[in-house]
Amino acid sequence: MAVSFSNITDPMAAPEYAPSRFQKAIESVLYDPRDAVFVRLTLRALLVMVPLLISLYVWFSWWLAAVVLVAQLPLMAPPVILMLHNTMHRPFFKKHRWLNRVHPYAMSGLFGIPTGYMEHHVAMHHVENNLRGDLSSTMQYQRDNVVHWLAYVSRFFFTSHLGLSRYLVSKGRGALARRAMLSDAGHVSLMVALCFVDWRATLMGFIVPYVMIRVMMMVGNWGQHAFIDADRPGDSYANSITCINGSYNARCFNDGYHIGHHVKQNRHWSEMPKDFLDNLERYRAEQCIVFEKIDFFVVSMLLFGRQYGLLARFFVRLPGDLRTDTEIIEFLKLRTRRCPADGAEGVVVNA
Repeated sequence: MAVSFSNITDPMAAPEYAPSRFQKAIESVLYDPRDAVFVRLTLRALLVMVPLLISLYVWFSWWLAAVVLVAQLPLMAPPVILMLHNTMHRPFFKKHRWLNRVHPYAMSGLFGIPTGYMEHHVAMHHVENNLRGDLSSTMQYQRDNVVHWLAYVSRFFFTSHLGLSRYLVSKGRGALARRAMLSDAGHVSLMVALCFVDWRATLMGFIVPYVMIRVMMMVGNWGQHAFIDADRPGDSYANSITCINGSYNARCFNDGYHIGHHVKQNRHWSEMPKDFLDNLERYRAEQCIVFEKIDFFVVSMLLFGRQYGLLARFFVRLPGDLRTDTEIIEFLKLRTRRCPADGAEGVVVNA
């Protein structure tokens, strides 16, 4: 797909707000004023979801439950998850630091997000970088095979809690292991207790999101790490993809720039498009995989259907890439093959 790289349509900077008292109060408690959008999103999430969930217990109906699920999952959960993702990688609240603990747990409870998200993502996934020590690694799977994905997500559901604890303990991070286990135990215990209040409201307001968010996150992670160069699987330029010019980036704080995020995990989300444009030649030389107008979830769905022709249509040819669609399809197929157990490994520190 031909792209004008002088006209990337993704947002290039954090939104600017009028210098009101409210805005000044928000910025005064933050490390980075560019993250004021996260405070506004948090307030919006609380104002929408808390009344809806209370209403579900007071006036339960299946129609109201459907409204709650639509508000929770497709409308609000994606930006909330990526808000938490960004606040895990960079300091958030400078004042009232207790909010740095309360904030992720409150959002996790409202949207069914794993309470051990930070421990899994920052303390394990980024350390292992999708290699075999990564509990969410895609390397050992055929990544255009939906049966392999079902095995992948089942492994995550049934073994990730204990696996994460063992991993963190083995790395001398027992405090993080305890926090991950206890927080999830508290989350599950709360749902069990709420079942005694109204099992239907708890099922639709808490249990279904608890399951669905995990499925959504694993679909996304599969797409993010579906195309791997088996000769250098620990290289972030060769084991991740980037998605540009889509509505997903506008909603989810430039999350599509996944290569740039793995290269420098604490890069501010508003700097992602510029970093990509500044490093186009590096991306081309590294044979990075970039798609336009689709996101990681669509990438996974197209792979499950083995729709390589469509993937080639959305594939971005970086400057100097003269390959035909047929050559691109063969290249993508090569990158989705299972990586050999004895393949070259080792996390690469990109610069």
